[in-house]
Amino acid sequence: MLQRRKIIGVMGSGTEEYRERVIPLARWLAEHGYDLLTGAGQGVMRAAAEAFIAVPGRRGLSVGIVPGEVEDGAYRPKAGYPSEFIELPVFTHLPLSGERGKDSMSRNHINVLTAQALVFLPGQAGSVAEAELALRYRKPALLFGQGREFHRFPERLERTDSLEHVCEWLLSTVR
Repeated sequence: MLQRRKIIGVMGSGTEEYRERVIPLARWLAEHGYDLLTGAGQGVMRAAAEAFIAVPGRRGLSVGIVPGEVEDGAYRPKAGYPSEFIELPVFTHLPLSGERGKDSMSRNHINVLTAQALVFLPGQAGSVAEAELALRYRKPALLFGQGREFHRFPERLERTDSLEHVCEWLLSTVR
């Protein structure tokens, strides 16, 4: 019987890294046998993947869902994707993001549907869209940071600035 992988999505800014939160979270995920799923880009995504793969002896993979498009029969990933810390890139033909992050041609649907649980760090419109999709698809999701950093995110999502709480939540949510 195949054992189901424990895939945790870490979502957030494509420009800001929030390393003080991302690095300990990504290391904890790697140390506890989870797979890391990101949007394969820069910012939080890159910092999480870099910290995750740096953990010696880890069992999980760094997975990245890559936006891209097909023009004149040629596939091209979005510029800057995937980051060099993605071990398993999943190339998509889905180019939309940001303000259009909930559209059917956005990879955000795959990000949310693939993860067993999602941890959100502060981000812009694309991260907000993923949080809204998490609610739509009834995926467990938690906001990790200061409450004021999430003023654009859905109010229904729990917020915490405690890594310990995030880890306890993951252990009780993903089995």
